[in-house]
Amino acid sequence: MLYHETGFSPRQVRIVGAAVPLIFLCAAIGITQSAIANTLCVNPSGGSGCKSTISAAVAAAAPGDTIQVSHGTYKEDVIIPKSLSLIGENQENTIIDATGKANGINIDGHGNPGLSDVVVAGFTVENANFPGILVTNASSVTISGNEVTNNDKALVVSSAADTCPGLPSYFQSGEDLDCGEGIMFSGVDHSTLAGNTVSGNSGGMLITDDTGATHDNLITGNTVQRNSQFDCGITLPSHSGAGVYHNTVSANESSFNGGPGVGIFAPGPGSKAYGNVIINNRLRYNALPGVAMHNHASPGIGGVPGFLPPPIFNDNVIVGNTISGNGADTSDAATSGPTGINIFSVGPMTGTIILQNDIDQEAIAIAIKIPSVSGVPPVQIHLNDLPNGNIGVENAGTAKVDATQNWWGCSAGPGTGGCASVSGTGVLYTPWLTKPF
Repeated sequence: MLYHETGFSPRQVRIVGAAVPLIFLCAAIGITQSAIANTLCVNPSGGSGCKSTISAAVAAAAPGDTIQVSHGTYKEDVIIPKSLSLIGENQENTIIDATGKANGINIDGHGNPGLSDVVVAGFTVENANFPGILVTNASSVTISGNEVTNNDKALVVSSAADTCPGLPSYFQSGEDLDCGEGIMFSGVDHSTLAGNTVSGNSGGMLITDDTGATHDNLITGNTVQRNSQFDCGITLPSHSGAGVYHNTVSANESSFNGGPGVGIFAPGPGSKAYGNVIINNRLRYNALPGVAMHNHASPGIGGVPGFLPPPIFNDNVIVGNTISGNGADTSDAATSGPTGINIFSVGPMTGTIILQNDIDQEAIAIAIKIPSVSGVPPVQIHLNDLPNGNIGVENAGTAKVDATQNWWGCSAGPGTGGCASVSGTGVLYTPWLTKPF
C-alpha cells in the first residue's frame, strides 16, 4: 500500500506498522487477565475441593475472583481486602453468624486503600457487635439481596451513658444508641445498596463520613423495618465534615423504625450533608417523622464560636414519597404532633425542595423551623398532596416558605372548607391545586 493511499507519511506508516503487534499483544494480555479470573467454592464440610470457611476462600482468592458459598451457617467475621464477588447460595439459608465478633462482613478499604469492585449478595448476616455489613473507604461496591438482622449488639444502654465497648476508634460516637447499625457505609462512593432486608438491628442503614466523604451512592429497593426503639431507618449524617452528598435514596420501604424513616443530619459546625435525593420511598409508622432533617449548632449562634466553619446543609430534595402514620419529632427539633416531614436548622440552609409527596395520617404534614435568608425562599414546597383537616404546612421559623401549587385536601384552599391549614407566618400558598396531584 502506498503512503499517499493511506494518508500517512512513510515515517507514520512505519510507526503504525510497528504498533499493530503491540496492540494485539495488549489485547491478548487483557483477554488473558480476564480469562484467569477463577471461581472458588465454600461449603461447611470443605469437601469437593471447596474451602470450609469463607475467610479461607477470601485469602485464597485473587482480585477479580468469584467465591460461591453453599448453604450453611458460617461463624465468621469475613474481612474483604480485595476486589471480588462473594455470592451466597440463598439469603435464607446461607448464614454468617457473627456472634461475639465485630462484623459479619467487613469490606475494608480503610485498611486497604484503593479498594473497589466488591460484590456481596445472597446472605443472612446476623448477631455482630457492630454493623452486620461494614464498608469503609471503597468505590464501586454492590451489596444486594441480603438479609441483615439482629446486629449492633455491643450497645450498652444505661441511665448514666449509652456506650459501645470495643467500637473502633475511627467510628462516630456522636449519636447515642448507635454502634454502627445493620449496614454501614463510610468513605464510600459510587456504590449500591439494593434489595436488602434490614430489620431488628439497633439501627437500619447508616450512610456517613466517619472515615471520608460518602457520595454518589444509590440506596434502592431495600426493606428497612423494625430497627430498634431508638434509631433511624435510613440515616445520612455528617459526623466528620468530610461530607455526605449526592446520594440517592430511592424506592425503599422504611417503616416501623424507632427514629425517622429517613434522616439527613448536619448536626454542627463543619458538617456537610447536601445535594441528597430522597425519592419514591414508602415511609410509614416510624416513631419520629417520615423524613427528618436536623442541624443543631451553627457558628455565632447560642454561644458557638463564630470562627468555626458553617454547616453545609443545602440542596436536599424530598420527592415522590408516600408518608403516613409517623410520630412527632423530639428534643430541640420537637414538633407539636405526628409529622410527615420536619426540616429543622439553627443555621441558614437553602435549596430544600419538597415535591410531589403524598402525606397522610399526620397532624402536621410538613414542619419548617429555619432562619431567614435573603433572596429566594430557602424551602420550596410544591405539588404535594396534604392531609385535609390537619396542618399542611407549619412554619415555626423566620424563613419564608414557598408552598404554592399544593393540594390541601379539598379544592377550597388552605384553612377553609375542611382543607389542611397553614400554621405560622411567612408561608406563600396562593395559588393552590384544585385537585390532587
